Amino acid sequence: MGTGAGKRGGTWHMRQSRADEYAEFAAARAGHLYRSACLLTAGDTHLAEDLVQETFGRLYARWGRVSRADNPAGYAQTVLTRTFLAHQRRRSSRERATDVFPDVPGAVDGDAPLRLTLLAALARLPAKDRAVIVLRYWEDRSIEQTADVLNVSSAAVRTRCVRALGRLRELLGEDLSEYSSS
Repeated sequence: MGTGAGKRGGTWHMRQSRADEYAEFAAARAGHLYRSACLLTAGDTHLAEDLVQETFGRLYARWGRVSRADNPAGYAQTVLTRTFLAHQRRRSSRERATDVFPDVPGAVDGDAPLRLTLLAALARLPAKDRAVIVLRYWEDRSIEQTADVLNVSSAAVRTRCVRALGRLRELLGEDLSEYSSS
C-alpha cells in the first residue's frame, strides 16, 4: 500500500504544482488579456470577459504543453485572438453592430472622449482588420508574428494594416486633438 499511495501522492503534488503554476500565470496575464479583448471587441466588456474566460479554459486544458512553450504569454494572446475571430464567425445573423455603446464606466484620466472615439472607430472595422490593428499596434507584434497568429501571409497582414489604418483615418480624421481634453 505504501508504494501505490506514494505514487498517487507524487502525482497529486505534481498536479497541484502545475495548477498553482497555471493560477499564477492566469493572475499575471488576466489584466493584459482583458484589455486586449476589450480592444478586439471594440469596448464590449461582457464579450471581452467571456473571451478571456474561454481563453483561460483552453489554456488550462493544454497547460502541460503551454507551460513548456517559449512564450506562454504570446501563446495566450494567440488563443485569445483566434477565440475572438471564431466568435465573430459564429455570431448570429440577427446580431447587428451599433455605434452606440451602452453605459461605459468613465476613465480615471482625461482621455475618456479619445478612448470612446477610438473604440467606436475600432468597432466599425471588420473583425480581422481590428485583430490586425490590436496585434500590430497594441501588442506591438511584428508582421510575421501577426501573420502567424491569424494564419495568413505577411502580405495579407500588410494589406489589412494599410486598409484598416486608412479606414481609421477616414473615421477619425487626420487630427485627433479635438478629442483630447488637454
